Amino acid sequence: MTALTADDLRRLTAPTDFLDYESDPVQSFVDEAVGDRGADKRRLAVELYYAVRDEVFYEVYGADLSERGLRASHTAATRKGFCLHKSALYAAACRAVGIPARVHYGDVRNHLASDRLRAHIGGDVFFHGLNSVYLDGKWVKATPVFNKLLCRLYGMKPLEFDGVTDSLHHPFDDQGRQSMEFLTDHGGFDDVPYEFVMANMRRKHPGFLDAAGTGTVRGGSLAAEASA
Repeated sequence: MTALTADDLRRLTAPTDFLDYESDPVQSFVDEAVGDRGADKRRLAVELYYAVRDEVFYEVYGADLSERGLRASHTAATRKGFCLHKSALYAAACRAVGIPARVHYGDVRNHLASDRLRAHIGGDVFFHGLNSVYLDGKWVKATPVFNKLLCRLYGMKPLEFDGVTDSLHHPFDDQGRQSMEFLTDHGGFDDVPYEFVMANMRRKHPGFLDAAGTGTVRGGSLAAEASA
């Protein structure tokens, strides 16, 4: 168990530039996701996890990577994005109900990406966003990223979260084949480290960015590519 100080608790439940939970879109998202904001914190973390996982559609194409686009309020309003967007929204939503939360980043090898996506990414190693939340005196990792529909299309079981054990990645698909590997842990951050995130995207996935460098390429659909 790692006890947080009063200053830690204030800092890790406060709104930030990107985790802007005082905004109307995030407040509305939280109200839709949880029945009672005064409920047990673990229950709230789980309810918010499934809301971000399944009510925000996972799409990598045509994603807004501007500062505005990576704010939790933008993702709550548009209800779409990929790991970088969904992790910011989950952290903001958790903080909105008093749960200390951070954004977390790593590099993962994804064996189930489509051929088109691998070509844009430059292989099968992805810069990846997830979360850590403080529950019952300890930090627990959560990855509310791949929604149920997308998992079904790619033959994966949806990644579950109970608020007790780490929910990191899909190690195997439904046929027992290796699905994802966590390669590098870049650590946790109190707010979206925008320049760090974009430097990683530019260095590791230049072919995935649009001409302006503030979004991802358009003209694709990860769901459609699952059956291609």
